[in-house]
Amino acid sequence: MSQNSYTADSITVLKGLEPVKQRPGMYTRTENPLHIIQEVIDNAADEAMAGFCRKIAVSLHKDGSVSVADDGRGIPVEIHPVEGVSTVEVVFTRLHAGGKFNKTDDGSAYRFSGGLHGVGVSVTNALSHRLEVEVVRDGGRHQLVFSGGEVIEPLARIGDAPKKASGTRVRVWPDAKYFDAAELPRGELERLLRSKAVLMPGLEVSLSIEGGEQRTWRFDDGMRGYLAESLPVEPLIPLFSGEKYAPKGDENFAAGEGAAWAVAWTLEGSPVRESYVNLIPTPAGGTHEAGLRDGIFQAIKNFIDHHTLLPKGIKLTADDAFGRASFLLSARVLDPSFQGQTKERLNSRDAVQLVSRMVRDPFELWLNEHIEYGKKLAELAIKAAQARARAAQKVEKRKSSGVAVLPGKLSDCESEDINRNELFLVEGDSAGGSAKLARDKETQAILPLRGKVQNAWEVDKDRLFANAEIHDIAVALGIEPHTRNDAPDLSELRYGKLIIMSDADVDGSHIQTLLLTLFFRHFPKLIENGHIYVAQPPLYRLDVPAQGKKRPPRRLYALDDQELNSLRDKLVREGVKADHIEVGRFKGLGEMNPDQLRETTMDPATRRVLPVQVRPEAFDETLRMFTLLMGKGEASGRRAWMEDKGDSVEADV
Repeated sequence: MSQNSYTADSITVLKGLEPVKQRPGMYTRTENPLHIIQEVIDNAADEAMAGFCRKIAVSLHKDGSVSVADDGRGIPVEIHPVEGVSTVEVVFTRLHAGGKFNKTDDGSAYRFSGGLHGVGVSVTNALSHRLEVEVVRDGGRHQLVFSGGEVIEPLARIGDAPKKASGTRVRVWPDAKYFDAAELPRGELERLLRSKAVLMPGLEVSLSIEGGEQRTWRFDDGMRGYLAESLPVEPLIPLFSGEKYAPKGDENFAAGEGAAWAVAWTLEGSPVRESYVNLIPTPAGGTHEAGLRDGIFQAIKNFIDHHTLLPKGIKLTADDAFGRASFLLSARVLDPSFQGQTKERLNSRDAVQLVSRMVRDPFELWLNEHIEYGKKLAELAIKAAQARARAAQKVEKRKSSGVAVLPGKLSDCESEDINRNELFLVEGDSAGGSAKLARDKETQAILPLRGKVQNAWEVDKDRLFANAEIHDIAVALGIEPHTRNDAPDLSELRYGKLIIMSDADVDGSHIQTLLLTLFFRHFPKLIENGHIYVAQPPLYRLDVPAQGKKRPPRRLYALDDQELNSLRDKLVREGVKADHIEVGRFKGLGEMNPDQLRETTMDPATRRVLPVQVRPEAFDETLRMFTLLMGKGEASGRRAWMEDKGDSVEADV
């Protein structure tokens, strides 16, 4: 045939399951076979949602196959009136066949199933080199076997079963040639199975490994209990949970459409967020999550307006109210429209209004019944709005001037040579005032810190600048937060040395720890490149009287008790009477006059500073210790550590 000919013979028609085999990526994820197994699990879960299934058992076999068994009603085995073959064969060989299309019957088991396209288990069959279906119903046990989507053992009754027994067991041997990796991701599979148990209280879901372990999930407390266990820290207020569905005769939504939810707010840590539509996980979110966000925001906004809590000039957004929210959401949508067959994101437009309407009124009622909790949430949202407003103002200034707007409380140095420049982070305004007078204006900059900076160990990089002190430090340094594996641009670094200068007491040590936590977690390259130092201010001052004309009065400083005793002994050996030595104790940096501060802590010729380093071989141990001491969920570990190591600490309390 000529290359230029274009006739009827040029058109190829793919029949049956051939389209799936030719273009599997159009129908499923091809990184691994998990999604084709999920289709079988989802069918069992649909039976549970309809109230006909109490147990789902998944087994991973040594030969690489996976079986899914449920005690639902069993797929019908009688001859299909249109197709002329058994109904169970139709389900596994026709792309657009199944009970999931029966949406008009209020009693349909699949009224709120996850499937829209109807390709489900037929795709599983097409991409498997063997698939066995065993159905128990109507007193019989039936089996049907496929290979590559084709029937190799027709449906046959293989035995009797108790009249009341029913269920379906599907065993799948995925064909490795269709997937990038043949192995199922165990962690993902376990999360999927656990989610089914979470969303349907009382449903027992199990996963067994042939010849090995078995795990079982059952959550009688449902989503509320699961979310409470998953939160990284204690919630700000008790969890808000509930469910609401449209009744018959609703003007806007079909009977049964609606949502169940559990929502919590935490001040720190990464939020936990999981959503589902008709039991199908939607890791990419979608319109149902947008509805939850809108409903929660509208309820909080109405509560704030009703109690006149909003300061003048502040405008709330949904992010302000929802930014620190963790949630589990399970929506029921009559005809869900997903983005792609993998169903990772819900696109149904009506779902925004559906979920928002179901959540808003119950939450607003709950807030007004628990006014104390409502005010805590209002305060959280207002603070977020204020921080956003401050950040927006700074961005605007940067845009207008073309250069970074340095913090107003920074006393900068005159030199631009970072090999000479030093930035002192000074505890407290009073000490900051003394440091400004004591510094060398040419090379030394002062940034006073008001109070203790935030514990940044579990703060996301994107939320780091919500803390004003951390924001000012980052802007003064001139570089962005980063991780140990990043390659940040340090060419904009404005100081070669960053010196932490705090009081020589417990509070000062705490501030040092918080700042070192910030740099180790979010600015690790500064430590790695030797830019971070800790000042060593003295705790004691010794006034030594004159000893004749050749020995004028002297003023000495001691870092700690050990050094104080050593200096006393030395002076006594020199002939100074012990009772003539006056010892004064500094309560803090603010008690030093500028000359004393310059001499003891700031003058490079006379000061003592400690370089901060992490030995490469000790990095893992350092990381473990930071996690133990600064992690929010490590309270019990910290207590045990303090009980074990407490006697080795010499603290100035």
